[in-house]
Amino acid sequence: MGTCHHPNWITFTRFPSDRSDSPRVISYVNIRLSLLRFLLHKDIINHRDINLISFFNNNVCYYIMNIYSDSSHTALKYLKDTEVNIENVLLMTGDFNIRDSLWDPAFPFHSSVSDDLIIIANSFNLSLSTPTNPCSTRYSNMARESNLVINLMFLYCGSYELDCHSILPGNRLSLDYAPLSIEIPIIEEVIQSSKLMIHLKSD
Repeated sequence: MGTCHHPNWITFTRFPSDRSDSPRVISYVNIRLSLLRFLLHKDIINHRDINLISFFNNNVCYYIMNIYSDSSHTALKYLKDTEVNIENVLLMTGDFNIRDSLWDPAFPFHSSVSDDLIIIANSFNLSLSTPTNPCSTRYSNMARESNLVINLMFLYCGSYELDCHSILPGNRLSLDYAPLSIEIPIIEEVIQSSKLMIHLKSD
């Protein structure tokens, strides 16, 4: 139906070409980080379910990928069939809609789609991140249905600073999903900011 907007957050989403092309993923960046020059890269990946965002830190360009994979795994099929060569992808995260014993100990089966996901992550030099507090990431509203682990995060391989993430406690009464959280280290002096004010009775 639409997205939430706030003056303190920059919205990154793909503009649809028609009604059937409406984006199903969105990213928000706080305006305090605007000096890092965030940019949505539709020139590299142009898909309704994938946001590829770049930013500069210490004069190096890094990427973050936000994905929604529907039950048909449309986004993963796109990434598998599209030859995209991107360096410095720090993380790939999102709702992948895949149940697998690799990340959900309560689920005893393995999915071949998971293999495709791992191959895609490897192509960006990313590996599956283990949460510091393993728990469900999607809560079922039905009494007989189990909670799921389908929201995942893949992090840059070999980084001692990016080695795990946490799952924020969700409110099962109001939220279906538990948000994933990670801190990305950046050079502090790059994002120094000051508040602009018009002082009372000033010229």
